[in-house]
Amino acid sequence: MKIGVLLSGAGVYDGAEIQESVLILLALDQAGISYFCIAPNIEQHHVINHLTGDEMNEKRNVLTESARIARGKIKDLAEISAEDMDGLVMPGGFGVAKNFTKWAFEGANGEINSDVKRLVNEMIKQHKPIAAVCMSPTTVAKALEGSGIEATLTVGTTNKKSPYQIADINEEMKKTGANPVMCTVTEVVSDDVNNIVSSPCYMMEASISQVNEGIQKTIAKLVEMVALQRES
Repeated sequence: MKIGVLLSGAGVYDGAEIQESVLILLALDQAGISYFCIAPNIEQHHVINHLTGDEMNEKRNVLTESARIARGKIKDLAEISAEDMDGLVMPGGFGVAKNFTKWAFEGANGEINSDVKRLVNEMIKQHKPIAAVCMSPTTVAKALEGSGIEATLTVGTTNKKSPYQIADINEEMKKTGANPVMCTVTEVVSDDVNNIVSSPCYMMEASISQVNEGIQKTIAKLVEMVALQRES
């Protein structure tokens, strides 16, 4: 079993959420699953000073920044297809909503990177499972827009504290044809029809232990989905 991990940079405000990314890699390793990291070779939307939250006057590359998390072992998304993996995992972070899509600025109306869209659709067409956490379910929703596939996804719940407007994000996801549902940080939502599992992670106010619990359950479900597909 080989799993691809799609990164969007390095840092919650302009790239992949680092804690989520590392916990995902750890969960895969602990499960004895082989994995490899991938990222698009594109320029970041912008660079954020993670100490102050201010935009910085510089440019960075998503693949180069993602290599920080992958310890240099990473592949260009343009050279990767669904044929190279049994399942795909997508950590969150604002990179998915700024570099993969423009969701952070235009919601569901924003564009999506063509290679990200291609890979998500390839995985779905080949019935290969996708795990999406935090903000990345919005990328899955956007990638499947117009496909006729109604993916059941979660970015969190309005019943618990969140630093983000979960209800507004859900409404935007509905515009793409997705079916957003409520879920707490330590739970997962499993779309068994489309082989997608999602969990809120840091979309909710949560400790790293709570995020890890959600990720562990997400990876366990992904592995289960891959095993079932191999048997079918």
